[in-house]
Formats: sequence, C-alpha cells, structure tokens
Amino acid sequence: QVQLVESGGGLVQPGGSLRLSCAVSGTIFSINAMGWYRQAPGKQRELVATISVGGSTDYADSVKGRFTISRDNAKDTVDLQMNSLKPEDTAVYYCNTRRATLTWGQGTQVTVSS
Repeated sequence: QVQLVESGGGLVQPGGSLRLSCAVSGTIFSINAMGWYRQAPGKQRELVATISVGGSTDYADSVKGRFTISRDNAKDTVDLQMNSLKPEDTAVYYCNTRRATLTWGQGTQVTVSS
C-alpha cells in the first residue's frame, strides 16, 4: 500500500520561507507526475504545484514565482520550497499524484502569521 508522509510545516512570519517534503512509499513514484495541494480552513483543496517525471513544473498563479517544486526519483521524495510567504498561504499542505489517485496523507500545517 502506498503511503504519503508530508513534513516540514510550521509557523512562519510573512515574508519567510519553509521547505516541505513528501516521502512516497511503494514503487509508483517514478512513473507518476506529482503535485502539492493545500486546503485552507473553510475552503476546498487546491492544487498549487505539479512536477512531471521528467521534471517539468507548473504552478497556480497564486504561488508562481514564490514556490518551487522538485523531486528526487532516487529517494522517492517531492519537495516544495516556499518563499515570500503570505498569510493567505496558511493551509494544510498535502502531496499526491497530479491526478490525486492515492489515499491522502495527514498533511503538514503551514501557518503564516506575525
């Protein structure tokens, strides 16, 4: 059974940075495009960044230029570097395949507040 384990969240001031990491167990990682999603209180989960097997990336307009997604196919991990964080980035962050085909993990809480 594939498991997703997100880590790296925390409390940060506006303008600060965090790096999230997602470990993917199982053998499916190398054949799937991956994504980072987030869900803010009272809102639907949204896709914020994706990365293909070959490393091509795409971002939601709200995070473009501030977030960078990367993957390590040897370690089965996908990271999200978040810079210039804003209060509206506050959410629980999750990873999954680009089509969200896996059971969701616990996520990692990111809180941006002064």
